[in-house]
Amino acid sequence: MGIELLGFQTTIASPVTLKGIGVHSGAEVEITFHPAEADAGIVFQRVLAGEHVSEHRAVSSQVGNTDLCTVLGFSPATSIATIEHVMAAIYALGLDNLLIEVHGAEMPIMDGSSEPIIEAIEQAGIRALVEKRRYIRILKPVRVESGASWSEFTPYDGMRFEVEIDFDCPLIGRQAWKGDITPDVFKRELSRARTFGFMRDVERLWAGGFALGSSLENSVVISDDNTVINVEGLRYPDEFVRHKTLDAVGDLSLAGAPFLGCYRSYRGGHKMNANALKALLSDPTAYEVVETATQRQRTRSRDMVAVAATGFAPWSA
Repeated sequence: MGIELLGFQTTIASPVTLKGIGVHSGAEVEITFHPAEADAGIVFQRVLAGEHVSEHRAVSSQVGNTDLCTVLGFSPATSIATIEHVMAAIYALGLDNLLIEVHGAEMPIMDGSSEPIIEAIEQAGIRALVEKRRYIRILKPVRVESGASWSEFTPYDGMRFEVEIDFDCPLIGRQAWKGDITPDVFKRELSRARTFGFMRDVERLWAGGFALGSSLENSVVISDDNTVINVEGLRYPDEFVRHKTLDAVGDLSLAGAPFLGCYRSYRGGHKMNANALKALLSDPTAYEVVETATQRQRTRSRDMVAVAATGFAPWSA
C-alpha cells in the first residue's frame, strides 16, 4: 500500500530561533526559521555586515564544499556550512517552504544531532498550504562509485534509506540501518544520533581550521584505544550508522523536492551523497515529477500522477 505522504505543501506556523556554536568555527550562531509562501522552497539568508544578505536556496546546484560537511555557496565569505542536520529535520518533518535567517557562517551544532531542531519546529507548529506538493519519483537505478564506496537510487514505493558503513575500528566495524523515512521513524530511530570523530584526528582538524567548536557536548569522541570517551556512552548501540543515515537524509533533501524511491549507500558520506543526487537529476529519464490526484492532505504514492513539469527544476535554481 505504501507509506502515507503529504499531498499539499507546508510551512512553519510561527517563527522560532535557535542559538549555539558552529562545530567548525567555534563561533556563536543564531538562526531563525520564518514561514514562507508556497513554492518558495527552503531558502537560507546569511546576514552579513550591515544590512547585506547572502541568499542560498537549499538545492543541489548550490552545494559547494562537501569535505567534512555540506556547504551552500562557493565563497567562504558568503557561504553557509554544516546544513545537513537542519535539513534532515526539515525534510523528515515534511516542511517545504522556509526562510532561514542565519547570523553566522554555519548552522549551530547544538548537541550534534537533529533532535533540538525537531523540537524547535514542533514547538512552532507546521501549517498546511493550499498548493499541491510535488515529488521526484525514481524510475530506474542510478549509481555512482568511488573506489570501494558506492551509492544508488532505485525505484521504491516510499522514501527509503539503506545505509551501510565499514570502519577500520573495532568499536564501529560494519553497521547498517534500513527503513522507510516518516516523521515518527526519523524522530525515534535517527534524530538523536550524534556526529562522531576520532581523538587521533583532532590536532589535524584544528590545524586546518576545523572542529574548533567540537566537544563532548556535541560529538561522540572515540579514543585511541577504541572506546567512547563520552561519559554517557552511546544513545543507540549503532549510533554511528544512524548518524550517517541522518546526514544522508539531510544531503538528499537538496533535490528541492522529496523523492519517492530507495537510496542505498556503502561507505558513503557528504561527497558521495551529493554526487549521487547530481547524477540522478542530470538524467531526466531516471525520474518523473508527480503530485497527488486527490484533494486530501494525506495521500499515498499510488495516488500520485505524473505532471507536466516544464521549468520545474528546483535543484538547478
